[in-house]
Amino acid sequence: MKWKRSERLVDMTHYLLDHPHKLIPLTYFADLYGSAKSSISEDLGIVKETFEQKGIGLLATVPGAAGGVKYIPKMQKSEIHGIMQELISELSHSDRLLPGGYLYMTDILGNPDMMNRVGKVFASAFADQKIDVIMTVATKGIPIAHAIARHLNVPVVIVRRDSKVTEGSTVSINYVSGSSRRIQTMVLSKRSMKSGQRVLITDDFMKVGGTMNGMKNLLEEFECTLAGVAVLVEAEHKDEQLVEKYLSLVKLREVSEKERKIELQAGNYFADGGF
Repeated sequence: MKWKRSERLVDMTHYLLDHPHKLIPLTYFADLYGSAKSSISEDLGIVKETFEQKGIGLLATVPGAAGGVKYIPKMQKSEIHGIMQELISELSHSDRLLPGGYLYMTDILGNPDMMNRVGKVFASAFADQKIDVIMTVATKGIPIAHAIARHLNVPVVIVRRDSKVTEGSTVSINYVSGSSRRIQTMVLSKRSMKSGQRVLITDDFMKVGGTMNGMKNLLEEFECTLAGVAVLVEAEHKDEQLVEKYLSLVKLREVSEKERKIELQAGNYFADGGF
């Protein structure tokens, strides 16, 4: 089959978008389309220019015999600001207020379009770092973890509160919940991670950071390194934060259960150099 250039461009773009952060040799495309490397290089130049102009991401070229091209998802600052404001607007509705100063976010976490964009926002922040695994705790952090993992092209590991027979041998730790100051347990399968991996941990909501700190301690048991912390919503808290460095998209400043008032602002994504 002889591919037209328009057909090659469409198929090539589709493949790149489906395989972020994967190094693809030029010979792969040349063999697939039955075209010369020079023609493939020209096609990739068109894709690269379009990706950058439209804010889709970057197309990095790796020279040498073992080189090729790699699609790196990146979002423009204006688009990220728009997502943050959209989240603030959506979460500001008074009927989302739950006892204890929490917000109802299940519908947002279940929205595939929003989660895809949130995942790309965080993936943009860590695009230049080596990330081997995304870690979260069951259950509400799972959609965010998978969304980030989709754009970084890495696996997800899920920490649980209790051991499951389907997990096999596990490692468990006790940690202190930041807000309630209660002793709780975290469990992770021994097969989930390998020693020396760099791990990005994430969750939907963070008060003081007890859960995040627990996951950080769990990494030490696996001899893994914390690469970063990504939070959808953080709450302003009088107590000292247990996690020093993290990225958040939205900050819950104040809630009044009596007045049914929710005050939100942009998180520290840009303030802490997340982009």
